[in-house]
Amino acid sequence: MSLLSNTCPFDLQLNGYAGTDFNASDLTADSLHACCERLLLDGAGQVLATVITDSLEEMTHRIGAIARFHAADEVVRRVVRGIHIEGPFIDPTHGYRGAHPSDHVIRPTVEDTKRLVDAGCGLVALLTLAPEHDPTAAVTQWLTNAGICVSAGHCNPSSEDLARAVDAGLRSFTHLGNGCPALMPRHDNIIHRVLACRSLPFVMFIADGIHIPTEALGVYLHSVGIDRAVIVTDATSAAGMGPGRFRLAGQDVVVDATGATWNAEGTHLVGSTISMQATRDVLLRTMHLSPIDVDAITITNPRRLLKC
Repeated sequence: MSLLSNTCPFDLQLNGYAGTDFNASDLTADSLHACCERLLLDGAGQVLATVITDSLEEMTHRIGAIARFHAADEVVRRVVRGIHIEGPFIDPTHGYRGAHPSDHVIRPTVEDTKRLVDAGCGLVALLTLAPEHDPTAAVTQWLTNAGICVSAGHCNPSSEDLARAVDAGLRSFTHLGNGCPALMPRHDNIIHRVLACRSLPFVMFIADGIHIPTEALGVYLHSVGIDRAVIVTDATSAAGMGPGRFRLAGQDVVVDATGATWNAEGTHLVGSTISMQATRDVLLRTMHLSPIDVDAITITNPRRLLKC
């Protein structure tokens, strides 16, 4: 069984799918295999399995497990192109931290970053961090030199922080419009700073119609430009399962009748339930993007971001 072609969708942020949580400490080879078979059945294309903030011990365990199962399973290799590490090097402030557990958010060091990357045995392709907490850009530079794409996310960098990070190799921003407080200054805020940072090669968005209103997403895409936009699902184990209660990295996730994915208290969103094919339908039918533009932001640009 060969790798999927470069004409299929590529989701750079998938936390799980159809009952399988990539962040489960007890993830098994069988569950990952079944998940990848379901992804193929649903036309998902290729993905980056995303591992989110936890203790370094748990994160290295989860990354290592995915890498081992990937090496041993042809179906998994066909679907999982690599690993996206989201955290733990993010902003600990409420709002910017999102659903990531505050107890395990830490400042980045090359030593800790190397530990996480080494656990992936060459599979780590993307890492999301807060540039303002990498003040000399040492970690960003180390990752870039290692051939790993660096994305800013769950963060509140100044324009100067962003520019410094871009100079060191920062290539994208993770799910702009999310991972930030509901209430922010009207003008000087992270969304406007990223939209104004023309030197940043790519910006990622969740296009499920829930995380960002479609009108706002249209404005963001117009500002960034189709050639710099990348669409991700940020889907969790709840995707494809309908309303109910699910798990993400040890925390409860509640899916309501609209498909929105909430934390147990219902105060903020925790990933999504949308598939990549459903995302493409939103872009085509609700936002009225052309098929060429939809292909660009779901197929071509993710590969350009990773240089693959």
